[in-house]
Amino acid sequence: MGQPMKTKVISRNIAYHGTPQGALAITGLPGMKSMFEPLVPGTFHVPNTNIYRAEEQGYMGKVTEEAYGLWAANEIERMIQMEGPDTIAAVFLEPIQNAGGCFPPQAGYFKRVREICDQYDVLLVSDEVIAAFGRVGEMFACNAYGYVPDMITCAKGMTSGYSPIGATIISDRIYAPFKKGETYFPHGYTFGGHPVSAAVALENLDIFEEEDLNGNVRRNAPAFKRTLEKLKDIPIVGDVRGDGYFYGIELVKDQATKETFNEAEAERLLRGFLSKALYEAGLYCRADDRGDPVVQLAPPLTIGQPEFDEIEQIMRDVLTRATKLL
Repeated sequence: MGQPMKTKVISRNIAYHGTPQGALAITGLPGMKSMFEPLVPGTFHVPNTNIYRAEEQGYMGKVTEEAYGLWAANEIERMIQMEGPDTIAAVFLEPIQNAGGCFPPQAGYFKRVREICDQYDVLLVSDEVIAAFGRVGEMFACNAYGYVPDMITCAKGMTSGYSPIGATIISDRIYAPFKKGETYFPHGYTFGGHPVSAAVALENLDIFEEEDLNGNVRRNAPAFKRTLEKLKDIPIVGDVRGDGYFYGIELVKDQATKETFNEAEAERLLRGFLSKALYEAGLYCRADDRGDPVVQLAPPLTIGQPEFDEIEQIMRDVLTRATKLL
């Protein structure tokens, strides 16, 4: 409060934050935005944590987890300095980026981002619409990566998708001006605080605790990763990345060079074959082309090794057939 010139927002390349005007403005996917422009001004994008494509993001030097993560975080500082610290209100980041194919943060990335935000008095917003409520084995994914944001946005998993609900969680610092009821934002939503969705959310979160779903994800996540990494022997599998029960399998023309598919090839591969073939084989997942071609997996939080093996077998069969079609 009291800093009216702080109006700009920084987010990451290829990141998806929603379709309302403000959320779409900070989304880093030009193809989703062009038909709605002009959008809310004052949004700026920085590299994401896709270390597999480090050089394409602008990184130069030896690629290591620590070095790349520090560089990616420092790109946020560079953008703040370029635009002017007195004009930057917030940095919007997903704990693990969805669009583009499940980019987990490197160790130390969010520690450095938090330091930068504190240094320049910028709010750190953790967009957890996808990552919260068990996807990486925690109620809130920021806990998994060791940082405390100023705001959390969440939805989806709060009711396990059975009823629509979303929430914004704010720090005491942000809440302070509103505490006495004299300061407020005069807006709302027709179905805000809907009692049915609220009841579903409360029951859903009770089930999380009763069945220890977060614990199940934490215990089994290493096995899920190992099982999926077996797919790397398929010629078109370039990268297997993610965390918890949230993984992306990036597809390439050449494993050695990381050459990706052109637009026509990606269309033929993803929409022309993979989406239908995976669905018909009984694996409900997403073939995503909002960046490089990726198959994304976000399975139920209840599963274990037998289901991991089944996922791997279906993926292996379908991706092997896809290889022969190219």
